Amino acid sequence: MKILFRIFVLLPIGLALLLFALANRHSVTVSFDPFSGDIPGFAITAPLFIHLILAGAVGALAGGFVVWWRQGRFRRAARQARDEADDLKNEAQRLRNKLAEATAPAAAPALPPPRDAA
Repeated sequence: MKILFRIFVLLPIGLALLLFALANRHSVTVSFDPFSGDIPGFAITAPLFIHLILAGAVGALAGGFVVWWRQGRFRRAARQARDEADDLKNEAQRLRNKLAEATAPAAAPALPPPRDAA
């Protein structure tokens, strides 16, 4: 199933991105200064596909961070449940050991060593 997914989905997407990158090799200036139109304060000049790849990477990282941040409460709840389960397992083992000691037959009292009748 994974092989079919790679062949029929990822391979065409990769080929389309490669063809897009080859077709858009000319330089483009992207300005991040909204106030200056003539001489931007901060601008990047690079091929168009570089800008798009960087935008996608930044978007993926930002999305991953947001998902990680929002799932924090679930990770905390899972950690607390795991700690509680460990405590309960330890308590159950302690009670099993205590029960085994209580139900074990009492050992016969030690007899003094026999005296030699000499």
